[in-house]
Amino acid sequence: MPIEFIQRLTSVQRSPKTNIQLGAYMAFVAGAVNAGGFLAISRYTSHMSGIISAIGDDLALNDFISVLGGISLLLSFLFGAATTAIIVNWGHRRKIHSEFALPLFLEAALLLVFGLVGANLNLYLPLTVPAIALLLCFVMGLQNAIVTKASKAEIRTTHMTGVITDIGIEVGKLIYWNKSTQANESGYVRANRDKLKTHLFIFGMFLIGGIIGALSFKTVGYIAVIPLSLSLVLIASLQIYRDIRVVLKS
Repeated sequence: MPIEFIQRLTSVQRSPKTNIQLGAYMAFVAGAVNAGGFLAISRYTSHMSGIISAIGDDLALNDFISVLGGISLLLSFLFGAATTAIIVNWGHRRKIHSEFALPLFLEAALLLVFGLVGANLNLYLPLTVPAIALLLCFVMGLQNAIVTKASKAEIRTTHMTGVITDIGIEVGKLIYWNKSTQANESGYVRANRDKLKTHLFIFGMFLIGGIIGALSFKTVGYIAVIPLSLSLVLIASLQIYRDIRVVLKS
């Protein structure tokens, strides 16, 4: 990819097009990590709805160990999102180029560690499975907050419930019959086609990422994460390099 295109993905100067491009790729990453992570630990980690429901189920069944586990995963996701907020706001106050690139680089580093050491984690399953789940929840919280902050909460990448809901809303408006002339004058129903295309794109990338992530993990195991990590390093490093150059010149 051209250097200018990669730089724009994490630039502080945002545009709707850039937000969609970053969001689409991050949805692909989330889908791949979520699907691959499920094969590794039999648990999805990119969305919290199921985890929160499981906490209620486990509480009703008096399974307090599982309740604590679910709360830990929830808090890990929350702390990941909070970490992004801290880094982005710190960078924004200092007017640096890499306010979005820094948390993305942190995500890349954590995924790289997971991919490199994951092959040895099977030796200590009772300890490492919870650790992997916590790590992946933290990473997904970190990532979701990156795109949320960059797009001003217009795009989410780690869970598809809202995306599919918006697709359904726009499809409903698209097929709505505007037959009443009197009603059309005051309330013509018109679908937002650009919004529909955006959400279909995000959904499609998440689905493709899930398929590729699952197949890759099934074929080569944990190292399937490494190409994803390196791609994020590339995306993040250009803005970080710009800030390093500024520091060296001052």
